[in-house]
Amino acid sequence: MKSAATVLLAALIGCMSVQPALAAFPERPIRMIVPSAAGGQPDTNSRLVANELGKQIGQQVVVENRPGASSSIGFEAVARAQPDGYTIGYGGFPLATNSSLLAKVPYDVNKDFRMVILTNISPNLIAITPALPVNSVSELIAYAKRNPDQLLFGTSGSGGTMHLSMELFKLMTGTRMVHVPYKGMQQVITEIIGGRLQILSDNVTSVLPHVTSGRLRALGVTGPRRIPLAPDIPTVAEAGVPGYEITAWGGYMAPAGTPGPIVAKLNAELNKVIASPAIRERWLALGIEPVGGTPARFADHVRTETAKWTDVIKRAGIKGD
Repeated sequence: MKSAATVLLAALIGCMSVQPALAAFPERPIRMIVPSAAGGQPDTNSRLVANELGKQIGQQVVVENRPGASSSIGFEAVARAQPDGYTIGYGGFPLATNSSLLAKVPYDVNKDFRMVILTNISPNLIAITPALPVNSVSELIAYAKRNPDQLLFGTSGSGGTMHLSMELFKLMTGTRMVHVPYKGMQQVITEIIGGRLQILSDNVTSVLPHVTSGRLRALGVTGPRRIPLAPDIPTVAEAGVPGYEITAWGGYMAPAGTPGPIVAKLNAELNKVIASPAIRERWLALGIEPVGGTPARFADHVRTETAKWTDVIKRAGIKGD
């Protein structure tokens, strides 16, 4: 059995080895893995963050896109990376849903990652074709109940926020509407403007221009509060479905085993990044809300979201694409 003195000495040596590494960190470029293709919101957000973070720390932050398998390819790359702080990854909504949607995932959210920071949330807008004789969430609920399985909502595939926002709506309101998946959201918007679909739920930047032009009618914001870009549009919760809430979200994580002091350093630097005018003002203009906070806050968020969406996916009988 080790003596108390031996254990204490080992702990002191460990602390001595971490402190110089922390003082010098980072000494070389940091790799930022984004588990989706270039051009999407996670990629765009991450490139903004990488640019500002690089300026702060005096090292290049290189974005590496690793799309595929509902983000699982990118998540696995983060999980298998050296836990030295020089690889971080963007973790978004699929962290909470993949274990329920996919037959197998090559990582364990609870064991393979250390959450660093929740950086942003962004709600969807539920909108309808103006041809539908509905002007509010409560009227939509009443119409759907009078016409079960007659309203069609379009998405870009199963299991994302566009899909789950409507499945949650159906579960909470006791309505029956039909999911019609497409290969891309632009097809959905074209179809709903043409009147072949009736409803969609998509991010603010995709939907709001069509609302402003009159081609779509917005009924509610899916997040916890109204958005500055459209303050007259109520939340779904305040418009007739108390407790309703869904947002896309994102943050950064490191491989499990990354030393705590390095995680804390990354957290502190990233909190500065998202509080900077270059990020905050750009995000707010896109309907994205900066968040920030501690690693524990992000870990709690992932756990809460996983429990919530596991239940919704099971009750709705959803399978991944």
